[in-house]
Amino acid sequence: MTEIKDYINAEFEPVSGRDTIAEVQDFFDELAFSHFPVLEEGVYLGSIAADDVETFDTDKTVNDYRYALEGFFVRTTDMWLDVLETFAKNHTNIVPVLDEGNQYTGYYELEDIMKFFHETPFLKEPGGIIVVERNVIDYSMSQITQIVESNNGKLLGLFISEADTEKVQITIKISLGAMNDIIQTFRRYNYEIISGHEEDNYINTLKERSDYLDKYLNI
Repeated sequence: MTEIKDYINAEFEPVSGRDTIAEVQDFFDELAFSHFPVLEEGVYLGSIAADDVETFDTDKTVNDYRYALEGFFVRTTDMWLDVLETFAKNHTNIVPVLDEGNQYTGYYELEDIMKFFHETPFLKEPGGIIVVERNVIDYSMSQITQIVESNNGKLLGLFISEADTEKVQITIKISLGAMNDIIQTFRRYNYEIISGHEEDNYINTLKERSDYLDKYLNI
């Protein structure tokens, strides 16, 4: 079974702090990276951005611009959702990977991680998606799992897709089980349904038509 760490890449050597800006500009001209890791004597210093390099003096070195390096990275033990989050938060197509001892091991490329993501059961397996919302202090992952499984549903995955200081949205992928029963149970537990399976829309349409028919018969 393929694991995300199987996608760690080390094809290109990290940039050195002693490299000139002209050399780094040439590197970015050849490769479509938004950033690239910088190491000094084996120590990860941060990532240098292609956009920044274009504005730097070509006769200076990377060490002259240490203040501009971006310190994002992931661990070899991080799960794929953590890796995707790092890509998104830092607007990058490459993320350095460090081990638990802070040793640089390589980098992830966004294209490779998206391939991995599309092979996960969360996307690959058939099922329904529900997005629910609740107050930050009130939601519970264990409760969400219990709601799904109590309706004979099988949870393929869930993650926090949006959050602020008050509300949190959780995206849930479910296979098996009665989707509408699951949605109604979430409502009973005071979760707001942001989006749901088409079956839920179908039930709402039937209810609207039934209400209309009742009004018609009572005229």
